[in-house]
Amino acid sequence: MAISLSAVVLLAVVLVVLIRGGSIKAGPAIVAILFGFFLASTGMAPSIQRFLNSIADTINQIKF
Repeated sequence: MAISLSAVVLLAVVLVVLIRGGSIKAGPAIVAILFGFFLASTGMAPSIQRFLNSIADTINQIKF
């Protein structure tokens, strides 16, 4: 749960920065948000979640 909430917050911040910076307009941003929303309700959602969790675990295991 914490990983997905962190990802949502991070992606929201990136989206706001892109909109405010003029890199992406509001219309395409809304389309991207809706695409993600509908993608989350498909059969691909568990695979995507596992992939993102494995990336987060890999990053978490890096020792500096």
